[in-house]
Amino acid sequence: MTRTVLESKTKTVVIGFDEPFCVIGERINPTGRKKLAAELEAGDFSTVEKDALEQVACGAMVLDVNAGVVYNSNPNPNETEPPLMTKMINIVQGLVDVPLCIDSSVPGALEAGLAAAEGRPLLNSVTGEEERLELVLPLVKKYNVPVVAISNDDTGISEDPDVRFEVAKKIVQRAADFGIPAHDIVVDPLVMPVGAMATAGRQVFTLVQRLREELGCNTTCGASNISFGLPNRHGINAAFLPMAIGAGMTSAIMNPVRQVEMEAIRAANFLMNHDSNGGEWIRFAKVLEAVSGGMSFSEASAAQSQAASGRRGGRRARG
Repeated sequence: MTRTVLESKTKTVVIGFDEPFCVIGERINPTGRKKLAAELEAGDFSTVEKDALEQVACGAMVLDVNAGVVYNSNPNPNETEPPLMTKMINIVQGLVDVPLCIDSSVPGALEAGLAAAEGRPLLNSVTGEEERLELVLPLVKKYNVPVVAISNDDTGISEDPDVRFEVAKKIVQRAADFGIPAHDIVVDPLVMPVGAMATAGRQVFTLVQRLREELGCNTTCGASNISFGLPNRHGINAAFLPMAIGAGMTSAIMNPVRQVEMEAIRAANFLMNHDSNGGEWIRFAKVLEAVSGGMSFSEASAAQSQAASGRRGGRRARG
């Protein structure tokens, strides 16, 4: 059975067909967040710290860290992004003990993140483009880490799911040439917006099944892509995620601070028998009770997390 093992200094997370759905927190990313981008250029990491603690409290099992800021003072990301990535990785893993997902289009930033990360992070990402394969796969092999494989290549993103499957297959085969096993390839089959393509949901469910059965790969996606441009996006996301889990998807890069999506995932884990005796669902129900009593979802999640940590005698994240 396919198992993709991620590690921090103290914690192991397994992405797998018989494991709870892996929530990869997406918030530490300046793309589309002008305030965060400005803070990072100014050397202010307060939002990064807040996002790290809040996402883990709300249920993120892995944190994506993206340092993709284009500085006004220096627009060359090849110079600015590697040291920023190192700084962000050090800050985040000093606050929380979950594994990290190192996210960049700059090879130098990927390697800087790999050098700074403790344990076994997930690398995000490689595509089927020849240049990208030649740059990223040697890093994956050198550091012995799993990698997200995005199903587009030199021709772009195809609307044909069969083409996207073949791109994923190509990446898995090229990775094997470097001695990288299929269980360390987490395929992103590319979720299209259902508002622009009515068959987008059914496409990805079919693709996930093929990737699981034919390539033996775990899968992930940018969960909110499915609802892009539509009203009540959280409702659509909350319907999409359990359906994707039922089709075999094993992880998603998403915002764990959204209550309705996390409720859907917790319920899906229980229904898929990936929640032993419903323990996580019962703990989550206590969070929902606190929310109904007037607490915010993040506050209630943090309180429940601290209470559980105290019962286990484990260390608490430093705030």
